[in-house]
Amino acid sequence: MRSPAELTELFRANGRKITPQRQCIFRILQGNTAHPTAESVYEAARKEMDSISLKTVYQTLNDLAEMGEILALDLGTGSSRFDPNVTSHHHLVCDRCGEIRDLAGELHPPALPRGWEQDFEVERAEITFRGLCPACRSMQAVVLADAG
Repeated sequence: MRSPAELTELFRANGRKITPQRQCIFRILQGNTAHPTAESVYEAARKEMDSISLKTVYQTLNDLAEMGEILALDLGTGSSRFDPNVTSHHHLVCDRCGEIRDLAGELHPPALPRGWEQDFEVERAEITFRGLCPACRSMQAVVLADAG
């Protein structure tokens, strides 16, 4: 993801208003690997700026996604998540706590067998691996040991 200063200039160049609230959101997203929800960005921003609104957070995140600066993800965790890593990558998702991690490395993307495209022009494929993160797996082991 671009730096907060670069995003500020990009917003200006695209005729979008720059506000202290938006700059706060840019700072929160920089280096964020947690795939935050709009609500978690809002809570982090409120610690710095209590006048920020959830609507502003949603609008800014949606603007960033529209501009291709972040990815808006729906990975079945119950909330839209936002990923500042816009490079081609896949995800690991914990079925219990909803933690999402980027999966780096080259995977050969699945290809649709000839004739399965249904007149779609397929441009990309994303793979989501699901299971239990280390913390949830440890918790499950403790519960099973206690039950045994």
